[in-house]
Amino acid sequence: TRAEHERILASERDPNWRAFYEILWHLGGSQTDMAQLRAESIDWDNRTIAYARGKTGTLAVIRFDEGVAGILRSRPAGGYLFPQIAEWRHSDRAKAFTRRCRLAKVSGVSLHSYRYAWAERARACGYPERFAQQALGHNSKAVHHAYSKGANVTVPSLNDWEQKHREDAQRL
Repeated sequence: TRAEHERILASERDPNWRAFYEILWHLGGSQTDMAQLRAESIDWDNRTIAYARGKTGTLAVIRFDEGVAGILRSRPAGGYLFPQIAEWRHSDRAKAFTRRCRLAKVSGVSLHSYRYAWAERARACGYPERFAQQALGHNSKAVHHAYSKGANVTVPSLNDWEQKHREDAQRL
């Protein structure tokens, strides 16, 4: 949850790990894919970050907002964005996260929980499923549904949704 994420951040003093947890929260990538992000993967003109998922080779291209841009600007200008973290084995990153959670008094989560949280947030706000699948690197709707099953969704009124889309179209 957002509250758990904020407790984890509040207890983390190392700016590298804080930025890593923030990127996991905002992009929803796997811990290994996010640890191995490279500065060369950032397209500042189009405000996108692109990487091939390690597990499937599927390309993820994600547009980022100003909050993520701030995190990215704080990282190295070349090579790995998280050089020290990228060198760790996934099991060592997971153990470090477990210790961080214990200190933050957060239980029942793992680094992989960031992917579930991202999927649940996407579903709860009405993010189009095809975009969520692409961002998470899933070709299967069944997998995406499993990831987002804990989302609390309140369906907006159709009139409000249409009005929002008309306003968005007018701004373009």
